[in-house]
Amino acid sequence: MTARFLKGACIVALLPLMAACATGARSSGGARIPVVTDPAPIVSGTMRPYQIRGRWYRPAEQPNYDETGLASWYGDQFNGRPTATGERFDMYAMTAAHKTLPLPGLVEVTNLANGRSVVLRINDRGPFVDNRIIDLSRGAADQLGMLERGVGEVRVRYLGPAPRLGSSQPVQYAAAAPAPAAPRPQPAAETGAYWIQAGSFADRRAARRVADRLGDRATVDVATRGDSPTYRVLIGPWPDPNAAESARQAVVARGYADALLISSR
Repeated sequence: MTARFLKGACIVALLPLMAACATGARSSGGARIPVVTDPAPIVSGTMRPYQIRGRWYRPAEQPNYDETGLASWYGDQFNGRPTATGERFDMYAMTAAHKTLPLPGLVEVTNLANGRSVVLRINDRGPFVDNRIIDLSRGAADQLGMLERGVGEVRVRYLGPAPRLGSSQPVQYAAAAPAPAAPRPQPAAETGAYWIQAGSFADRRAARRVADRLGDRATVDVATRGDSPTYRVLIGPWPDPNAAESARQAVVARGYADALLISSR
């Protein structure tokens, strides 16, 4: 355990009025890649080759990184301790560790067992275990549905540099499984991959009141689990995770601290 670098707190991009992030460009494979207009610089020293347990690792820029492998997660015993970037590990923040990607960076991680995806801030090195390609925070593992098993098969796609530090508050870059039904029809030009979930309620009227407070882009989506419906307040869509994260920051600033970024893909 002493050979492991720690995983750390996810520190956020700027609020929409500060325009930290822009919409993404497309890669040659057609996948949307976010463009961060105010990227955090690579942390000095994290791109040097290093050796753990007799094995060398060589960090490098990997713009086309897209790999499938096993993910693990860690929590309490590392909580509050520094990571390779100097950030503090918050086990509930949406962060992760990778052996060779630039730090800090953004990745999209998909649990291949259930289709859930999260967008995470990579801010540490690890895991140093054979066949594991990424270490997740407890919060990220929870969003991916991996807490019970501890290890699961995932796809990891590098999205690019992480935003510059814009707040002292840890933030979730979260995405859940696609909703069972779209909250409202969207014209083709308006359709986007990412939504903000401001909250989830058992009472429709409570959800409606929150949606009314959040403006015209907020809608109420009904999801059924067993015999009890759940009413989710959704805002969006946005075309890429960075634009949506900036909007999520504004929702958090209005008092909805549990707001999540949701992928509708």
